Amino acid sequence: MQDIEPYYRWRDLYTAEEDELSPFYGREYSEFEYSNTIYNYFIHPQWDDFGSNTLYLKVLFAEYNTGFAIIELIGEWNDAINNDIMILKRDVIDDLIGKGIQNLF
Repeated sequence: MQDIEPYYRWRDLYTAEEDELSPFYGREYSEFEYSNTIYNYFIHPQWDDFGSNTLYLKVLFAEYNTGFAIIELIGEWNDAINNDIMILKRDVIDDLIGKGIQNLF
């Protein structure tokens, strides 16, 4: 799983760590230090941690003027144990909605 990285061809148009409106603004990534895991399998360090133990994401693109964002997920959706939907909505989706994003893909 450490070889599966987020789709990178959007990086010419948008990077969440450089977007001041992004919930992941200011994050720094290492290409060499693997620290996040899903069920003891290391994942690529470009994935963003939002509080779930089994699910990670990457905001690939956000356009606030037209109100849409593209998000990529990796891992397992596990509401029975971790309540991933609540964590995702509270910590990421609500933040994007508050900044004008109405459509998520």
